[in-house]
Amino acid sequence: MLKQATILIAEDDPRMLKLVRRTLELEGYRVITASDGRQALELALAEALDLLVLDVMMPEMDGFTVAQKVRDTSQVPILMLTARAAESDIVHGLDSGADDYLLKPFGADELAARVRALLRRSRQPDTPAPATVVIADNLTVDLTQRRVYRDGVEVMLTPTEYRLLALLASHRGKVLTHEMLLEQVWGPEWRGELHQLRVYIARLRQKIEPDPTAPRYLLTRPGFGYTMPV
Repeated sequence: MLKQATILIAEDDPRMLKLVRRTLELEGYRVITASDGRQALELALAEALDLLVLDVMMPEMDGFTVAQKVRDTSQVPILMLTARAAESDIVHGLDSGADDYLLKPFGADELAARVRALLRRSRQPDTPAPATVVIADNLTVDLTQRRVYRDGVEVMLTPTEYRLLALLASHRGKVLTHEMLLEQVWGPEWRGELHQLRVYIARLRQKIEPDPTAPRYLLTRPGFGYTMPV
């Protein structure tokens, strides 16, 4: 039997905090809360967390900064809550180390589904890849050490970015459909979330491609999916 998951909710809006806490407690999780960014960081570093639900706009320290500081020492899954729908804000959150984002307003069922998926992914053992090291020109994906290098310099990826790149690299030469990538990396609840996939592909290209506007390693197959060519 899986242990009861401990989730930290960092949210300065009392009504939103109550909603999120109640939703997660009804799901059977142990919930602790913080009302500002500094308190959230202190609790995140002190507690053995299974998940951090982090609002972007908080006093003392914003969610982006909290996520960055947590990522210095922990790979705990982070779900960002944001009222900002602009892609630049979502990308900022992902670059800060978040694994997923949820736009406000959201329903209790959607929140619970996202949390379940993040916890499930974090608890799944890594599936052994068919190749240990994939080399494509100046890009190296070490599937054993879970490290990525471009021109010999390590590229720092978030856990979700790495899972996406590793999946494409371990199936190099094959076109993986949008639905397959979403289901394998995020879970079956995300099968229709093409925007989520496009954002992550764009971030990966920014990090690994010599010229993100003319990608060499992550190619689009319009209307179908993506591939890492041989």
